[in-house]
Amino acid sequence: MSKNYLVPLTEIRREQTVVNSRFIATLAPAFSIEEARIFIARIKKEFADATHNVPAYIIGGGNTVTEYFSDDGEPSGTAGKPALAVLRGSGLGDAALVITRYFGGTLLGTGGLVKAYTESAQVVVHAVERGERVPVHVALAAIPYNLLERVRLLVSKNRGKVVGEEYAGDVTITLQFPVEAFEAFQSALREVSAGKVQAEIIETKEEIVPVK
Repeated sequence: MSKNYLVPLTEIRREQTVVNSRFIATLAPAFSIEEARIFIARIKKEFADATHNVPAYIIGGGNTVTEYFSDDGEPSGTAGKPALAVLRGSGLGDAALVITRYFGGTLLGTGGLVKAYTESAQVVVHAVERGERVPVHVALAAIPYNLLERVRLLVSKNRGKVVGEEYAGDVTITLQFPVEAFEAFQSALREVSAGKVQAEIIETKEEIVPVK
């Protein structure tokens, strides 16, 4: 289930000026071609008066990817292709990028355009926070009140988090753990409760967690 590649955590934007032309790079996570197209359409609408809105995206990661770029009216190979090359080299997957250009009155030439689009992509790619896809278990456990604080400590110690608590005769807690950390928590829970409490897995899914 796990996919060993990084993804952008959030949408971010960076801007630079090259010989009076404004280059505005916007990068966002996109987990399908449809999401990437919606993102590109939104940026093009936001900057509808721009000279060019150059898109590129990589959907998927590792050896299974779908790639796309367009020069959006810039000379062939000077805009979208270098932007995609930066995405490829970044190690990111599920990433969509639009570089918006407002022409400043001075022609940059082929080499100048390639350099400007490359650098614009690099600035935003280097700035974005990264996340990793991690398979996680979501589990429920009914905890006696006298064990609640000890169980919370066990959750934290085993890389889990408490995502919900309901108070009745016992405290029913909803927990989330990386799949590989769950069994260690389960063993510790049995030990601290003298075998009376066990967490029940209700869902297994992928979560994107920040990479420090």
